[in-house]
Amino acid sequence: MAVTLKDIAQATGVSLSTVSRALHGNPMIPAKTTEYIRKIADELGYVPNTVASGLRKTYSKVLGVLVRRIDDAFLAEVLQGIEDVLYAEGYSLFVATSHRNPEREKAIFRTMSERRVDGALICSTEVDQAHLHQLSQFGVPTVLINNLATEDTTHSVCHDDISGGFDLTRHLIELGHTRIAYLGNKRSGRITKDRLRGYKQALIQDGLTLRPEYIAAAPNGTTEGGVIGTQELLRSEPRPTAIVCFNDILAIGVMYALRKAGLHVPVDCSVTGFDNIPLSEHINPSLTTFHQPRYELGVEAAEMMLRLLSRKNKNVNAAEVITLRGKLIVRESTMAPGID
Repeated sequence: MAVTLKDIAQATGVSLSTVSRALHGNPMIPAKTTEYIRKIADELGYVPNTVASGLRKTYSKVLGVLVRRIDDAFLAEVLQGIEDVLYAEGYSLFVATSHRNPEREKAIFRTMSERRVDGALICSTEVDQAHLHQLSQFGVPTVLINNLATEDTTHSVCHDDISGGFDLTRHLIELGHTRIAYLGNKRSGRITKDRLRGYKQALIQDGLTLRPEYIAAAPNGTTEGGVIGTQELLRSEPRPTAIVCFNDILAIGVMYALRKAGLHVPVDCSVTGFDNIPLSEHINPSLTTFHQPRYELGVEAAEMMLRLLSRKNKNVNAAEVITLRGKLIVRESTMAPGID
């Protein structure tokens, strides 16, 4: 059910008339009271009646897309897949960036509802049940792409990150490595945990020891994060002979840090990435990685959204989750371990 002024009045402990005046910007209401009431209204997912009543009567042919940042090479291809499908169906995209800021995300969700978007596609951010509840209050169907939250979602498209972590680690084991480290990303929630899970499964399957000192988490998925993570891993004794990295950008930072430490890739330490961004093929040495079907993720998500919109008036809400699987790409950054 939609949130009403009465709900806000009960939550704030003020009168219905005060709530109404505050939300309409009446100068007679103290600024602090107005700010508090609007804050609670936002948290509850309130949409003004004039918007809410018209929101579902007409179709705007505009879909909202939320990404964490617009300059991400991975997300660019996902967006291309989304656009190619939806443009052909006469839709335009309203794209916004969250920069991993919860308050910014909340404001974007509200803006999407007020702009009367027909649906929302949310990519690589941490969307939990509270976010979904907020969007459902606005009557906005939602499809999640590579959601970072661990909670189950109704309509989503994701990549099988466990298999990716497993295949990368298995590749290193087959080369003869036994001292294999994993460098994750503290800011990537479920995805980094799933890739770590695949890494652990591969080691356990081969009877190798899980060394806690060989598992580290960079503060983020940037090259700087790779440098910081490498410095931590190199303090291990004995040092690892291979590092499985959360993504390609992190791996590039790892390779830089290893060179600064006087180590050569892959002679002294093999390195793997994840995602197979275009740059990974052109660095020296070229990066062994796991190709994630970025464009296909966007296509599948867009087609799922079209299915949701087509059955919206039939009150059909059957859950739909699609999992895609990528493939190992072997290049020059991995080889058999040298002799210490």
